[in-house]
Amino acid sequence: MKRLALILSLALAMFAMPALAVQPDEILDDPKLEQRARDISEGLRCLVCRNENIDASNAELARDLRLLVRERLLEGDSNEEVVDFIVARYGEFVLLKPTMTGGNWLLWAAGPLMLLFALGAGAVYLRGRARAQEPAQQDLSEGEQARLREILDE
Repeated sequence: MKRLALILSLALAMFAMPALAVQPDEILDDPKLEQRARDISEGLRCLVCRNENIDASNAELARDLRLLVRERLLEGDSNEEVVDFIVARYGEFVLLKPTMTGGNWLLWAAGPLMLLFALGAGAVYLRGRARAQEPAQQDLSEGEQARLREILDE
């Protein structure tokens, strides 16, 4: 029973670890450069897998991006220069967290603006509904009352 519990806990521990797709031949010899490459890769989106960073993706394009990051670091680029190079080549979509510059501010503000608009529209609707007069109730005509009695007696 203890062995089964141990095997089960080890199996669950394997699932809890992050699944990194970085191949041994991609890893840089310098641990500091490798850590910088990992830090940069955390913020770069795999263009095939969409919402995975390039370190977690097994796609060929993600591998190419990982190699490109490491190549630029070996050439002496700073972290910002590497990210700028990749954004210039693949567009801002490659960033997992886009910047708030240019037209992106509208995308960042769209959610809160739509919420404010919906709250305003709801308030106007409720205010108008509270002020509305109840419709005047009309009595049934003689013919309608006779028909109603006939239906209810059946």
